[in-house]
Order: sequence, then C-alpha cells, then structure tokens
Amino acid sequence: MAKKKESTLINMVVALLVITAVSGGVLGMVYGMTKDTIAEVEQKKNEAAIQAVLPLKGDITYNADTLRYNYEGTEIAFPCTIAKDANGVFQGAAVKTSEGGFGGKIDMMVGFLADGSIKGTSVLSHAETPGLGANMTGKFKDQFIDKNPANFKLIVKKDGGDVDAITAATITSRAFSKAVDKAYKAFEANKAKYMNNAPAMEETSDKDEAPAEENPENMEGGQDNE
Repeated sequence: MAKKKESTLINMVVALLVITAVSGGVLGMVYGMTKDTIAEVEQKKNEAAIQAVLPLKGDITYNADTLRYNYEGTEIAFPCTIAKDANGVFQGAAVKTSEGGFGGKIDMMVGFLADGSIKGTSVLSHAETPGLGANMTGKFKDQFIDKNPANFKLIVKKDGGDVDAITAATITSRAFSKAVDKAYKAFEANKAKYMNNAPAMEETSDKDEAPAEENPENMEGGQDNE
C-alpha cells in the first residue's frame, strides 16, 4: 500500500497557486467572451438615457465630449453629449454625473437646454434602499424638470433649498440634488464654446457652502433613516 503523501506548507502553496491560476484563466476567458456584449449593453443604456433626458425634435446631431470643472476644489471630468440642430445651433447637452448616496454611488444623466434649464434626469445605477432612497427614480425626479438652477436651489428644503426630499431618505435626496448641481455648474462653465463658436468661458471653482450636517429628524415627513 502506497504511503499517503504528507501535507506540507509547500504542497498547500503550490495547490493554491494552481487554483488561482486556473480561476484567473477562467475569469479572463469569460471576460474576453462577454466584454463586447457588456460594452454594447452599456452603450445602449447611455443612448436611451440621452434620449430620455434630452428629447429634441427635428434633425439633431449628437456628439460626445467631456466637460471639465473644478467642483468644491476637485477637478472632475463629466462625459457628455452635445446636441446641435441642422444649422449647427447649440440646443443643449446630456451630462453624466454622480454622487455618493446612502447605499453607494448614484450614477445619473442630466439633460440641459441651451438656457441652462433642466430638460430631464435619469438614474443610470444606484444601490439605494428599496422603498426609500430608491424612490428617487419615481416622482421625486420630476420636480427638477423645466427648472433652471439659476433660480431653483438644488438643495433640499431642510437645508434652505427648493427640493422636496424623499420621506425618510434625505441623504439620497441630497446626493441626487448634488449630482444635478455638479452637472449644471460644469455645463454652465463650458457651454459658451458650443454657442456660435464663442470662446469657452473661463473655468471657475465652485465655492458654495456645503449643506448643513445631518439632522436626525426628516423635516419632509419622517425620520432621516437614509
């Protein structure tokens, strides 16, 4: 009868390396097989979001670009899609933006018309609580449509703004509003270069004061659980 091979540290390390190599190879193969499909799905999602937040009539040309803006001391690049009509007249832009919410990062698309008013918003991905923060994808977002942040404060009412927060989800409401504010400020700081070939506006830094600290009481109708 053959003697059973003793288990040693070297044997365990070798086995672990083999398992890791095989697992890595399988994952790499799966990624290689699915990356194009994933990219295609992501592209279609973005295209659908652009049409949702910036529905324009007529012969419109859409071109991808990037807006850069220093928001609260941090340089941020905002992927965007610029819309112009058949005569080359700037109509607006769909701007991708994000902010940390209660459950994680909230990725969004915001559509702006040339005058700075919000045409629409769309949440691309989030990890907010179902029935609470996740309600931002419902009627909550409708209050931003047709509003111009030049005279509509993108801050929840309990912090002195004009946004009606989601009941028991003020953190999510703040994050949504801040994401829109980021996109708006980046759009306003860059839009001149798309209008009548005018030179770009000088980039400025955002110096707005941060919202007030969390208050355990939700002034919009419940406990501030998020």
